[in-house]
Amino acid sequence: MTVVGAEPLWPPTPAREVLAGPGSAPELRRRTVQQYRDHVNRGLATLASLTGAPLEHRSAGPFVWDVDGTEYLDCGGYGVFLLGHRHPRVVNAVAEQLYRHPLSVRGVLDPVLARAAATLAAVAPGELPFVTLTNSGAEATELGLKLARLHGHRRIIATIGGFHGKSLGALSVTGRDRFRRPVEPLLPDVSFVPYGDVAAVTAALAEPGPPAAVVVEPVQGEGGVVIPPPGWLARVRSACDEAGALLIVDEVQTGLGRLGAWWGCAAAGVVPDVLLTGKVLSGGVVPVGAVLTGERIFAPLHRDPLLHSSTYAGNPLAAAAATATVEVLHRDGLIDVAADLGARLLTRISALVAGRAPAAVPEVRGRGLLIGLVCRDPSVAADLLRRLLSRQVLVSYSLNSGTVVRLTPPAVLEPEHVDRLLGALADALTGLDDTL
Repeated sequence: MTVVGAEPLWPPTPAREVLAGPGSAPELRRRTVQQYRDHVNRGLATLASLTGAPLEHRSAGPFVWDVDGTEYLDCGGYGVFLLGHRHPRVVNAVAEQLYRHPLSVRGVLDPVLARAAATLAAVAPGELPFVTLTNSGAEATELGLKLARLHGHRRIIATIGGFHGKSLGALSVTGRDRFRRPVEPLLPDVSFVPYGDVAAVTAALAEPGPPAAVVVEPVQGEGGVVIPPPGWLARVRSACDEAGALLIVDEVQTGLGRLGAWWGCAAAGVVPDVLLTGKVLSGGVVPVGAVLTGERIFAPLHRDPLLHSSTYAGNPLAAAAATATVEVLHRDGLIDVAADLGARLLTRISALVAGRAPAAVPEVRGRGLLIGLVCRDPSVAADLLRRLLSRQVLVSYSLNSGTVVRLTPPAVLEPEHVDRLLGALADALTGLDDTL
């Protein structure tokens, strides 16, 4: 068997033949937009037509290429691609597993899953030895909430602007009414407090009712790269301990190096009762999330393993990707790279913004390779996104904050890639104040 390396096993088939049959790139685009309109989502089709969004075709390292062969520097991807695209070691591991045994039959033991769990537990903050792989970050949130309920903690305290997914349970603790209201009623006994406000958490914990669980992010990602005051998470941990509450820390976006540390909670000196992760864990190859817990919290699932199960969760392909990802983070020292590169990028981006568009972008904030450009209003953010796209740089909007353009670059950027990013950003910022 030939194993995938840094290059494809075979020359890629032209995109027009793979995706929509023979035809020119404009014809392929027309067909794809129409197929989106007819079979995927009309709103997305309309948005793509308005923005001129490219058709992605292939990727490697920090780059994505469209069907025309145009190369884009990917500093978006919603926090997934810390290792870049198609990292050889992760692709190798998944390819080998694909040819050997891609899906579990269940009812028997899977050594690939066992190894992934042990590998992830080895880098957990504190003692969180029990690992359940999930299909997504939202599914990890669902299990975290179930574990809280299994211990009688049926009252949930979450944060305004927090994002934990869009399945019904995860959405119940996601702090944006735009996503919640159309599908209410959601889970009962959920309250929201301002992010970064310890007094508000303490007051909510003191409210009468059943035992509580607190769900927080070390840094709000979709909330617009909101960084809490120093010591906030440690004080929330103390407040939970005093009230007999559980602490669920959502590191789906922030964990495994994105903040320049293995875990944002560990950097804050905090061990949660339940830790949620995902995104980076995939290696950018196979979707996977995970829930990490200690002995006491996991006990109900020891007693009855069938209280939580999923056909595809922890499948061998995802488990192989997760193991390889953690190994690459270790071997290549990417946690330290993310910390150093992120600090340098934050300094240089802040200087660019201050010099070229201080009115349109009044604030830049970030930690590690999670950086937010806080725009004056949503129209400025949309304009900046379009300007960067036209300069072949991909970034992300923030689901819970329409004014924040989010950069989540990979840790594999070379100096020339950094220069390209900063050059494109400088061009995109130029004249932005004049549009106000």
